[in-house]
Amino acid sequence: MCEDHQEDSHDDGHGGLARRALFVTGAAAALTLGSVSFAAAAEGGQESRTLRGTLPPGSPDFVYVPVEVPAGVREIKVAYTYDRPSVPAGTTGNALDIGVFDDRGTDLGGRGFRGWSGGARTEFFLRADDATPGYLPGPVREGTWHIALGPYTVAPQGLSYEITVTLTYGEPGEAARPVYPPERAKGRGRAWYRGDCHLHSWYSDGRRTPAEIGALARAAGLDFINSSEHNTHSAHAHWADVAGDDLLVMLGEEITTRNGHVVALGTDPGTFVDWRYRARDNRFGRFARQIRRAGGLVVPAHPHATCVGCNWKFGFGEADAVEVWNGPYTPDDEVTLADWDSMLVASVRDGRDWIPAMGSSDAHRDPDPVGSPQTVVLADDLTRRAIQEGIRAGRSYVAESARLALSFRASGGRGEHAGIGERLRVDRDTPVTVRLEVTGAPRCTVRFVTDQGVLHTSPPLPVAGAGVVEWRTTPSYAAYVRAEVRHEAAAGPLPGALAGFTNPIFLGR
Repeated sequence: MCEDHQEDSHDDGHGGLARRALFVTGAAAALTLGSVSFAAAAEGGQESRTLRGTLPPGSPDFVYVPVEVPAGVREIKVAYTYDRPSVPAGTTGNALDIGVFDDRGTDLGGRGFRGWSGGARTEFFLRADDATPGYLPGPVREGTWHIALGPYTVAPQGLSYEITVTLTYGEPGEAARPVYPPERAKGRGRAWYRGDCHLHSWYSDGRRTPAEIGALARAAGLDFINSSEHNTHSAHAHWADVAGDDLLVMLGEEITTRNGHVVALGTDPGTFVDWRYRARDNRFGRFARQIRRAGGLVVPAHPHATCVGCNWKFGFGEADAVEVWNGPYTPDDEVTLADWDSMLVASVRDGRDWIPAMGSSDAHRDPDPVGSPQTVVLADDLTRRAIQEGIRAGRSYVAESARLALSFRASGGRGEHAGIGERLRVDRDTPVTVRLEVTGAPRCTVRFVTDQGVLHTSPPLPVAGAGVVEWRTTPSYAAYVRAEVRHEAAAGPLPGALAGFTNPIFLGR
């Protein structure tokens, strides 16, 4: 339990007074400070208020600063700074996120949400016709607005901050009607489509524009992408010009909580999903259901990532798929792959549904490659619904780039056969042949993984990168088989980094 009480007031030089009172008890609840007030509107004028304060270690996840906005405001602008003192090795320093809610309030669910930039920006503005990336244009209505502060980490010395709020008075501009990308591109009928479902532009903490991401996606051989900004849907209305007959752009969000991140994949345009809760609050199920009601998929992202707040703690009961491979292949991806395989074993043992795996780049800026890795989905067409159905059914594999292509099938009995994500329905002692065709994997090895572990490893593929690997088994010996394509190990007994892997084929009735 942490308890601290401070007051700080500052005459802003315009005859107004910004006063704050901080009272912290505990670390999980939100906190609201004293309000910042402005005089009545002065036509064409501008007023600023500045407040300063210090958040102690153990501060709540969210601290709200009320701002009393009078009528006649054309634009609201917020700028902030905070100190970054040196800290001992192994100790987290200061990091302060920021966003804003309008006169409709800060209730969980986000009705009043108007934008979030996390720690990516030091200032932002909103008005009817425009807003800083990450924020939503719209009217600046009279009433109580709230600046939302998120003390992501606080140094032992505390976190001292300064916030300046500037109101510009005058007639509001004309709000533009949002235009969203179409839900269909020109596909090839039932075919394998390549996509990257976890990407960041300058509408959150990325550095690329949507147009730049679109160009990189096309260059990477992608057929579809998904917009997934941190805790904001502000990018949704900025992808229409990027989409085309050759590129499907789906809309979503990366819900970035303090207990893990989840990608909302392919939600309805304009859908916002709140992130202000922890696992112990028992709220995640509510927002997972919201994602599905909005037509999206629930995909926990990088579950074993080591960054603060990134490790997934909500369980997988609500997941439609799981992001097993995120960006360059690293040890935390290897842990996630093993964890996912254990979930497959449990699903076989308990006779329940299984969770498909995905891979995405999580690209933010140069030199992060878009489409590495990528999820390759067997879908009936290049539409939002068809791609989602293929992902949900597990008819997919993950490849490090468009150079790698996999064809994975199992056959047995009287000509029965099954592909990725399907079940080969034969008796438990029926001989089954598993066959993987590979291109684009020079000197890689193929491993067949079952509920008993790795049961077959091939010799290295030729330098040309193409080859066929077959293995014979029975359903009594292997309840499922999935394929991994791995680069040569640099040294030691550990396997090399993944070049690609498939979702499983299940064997038996």
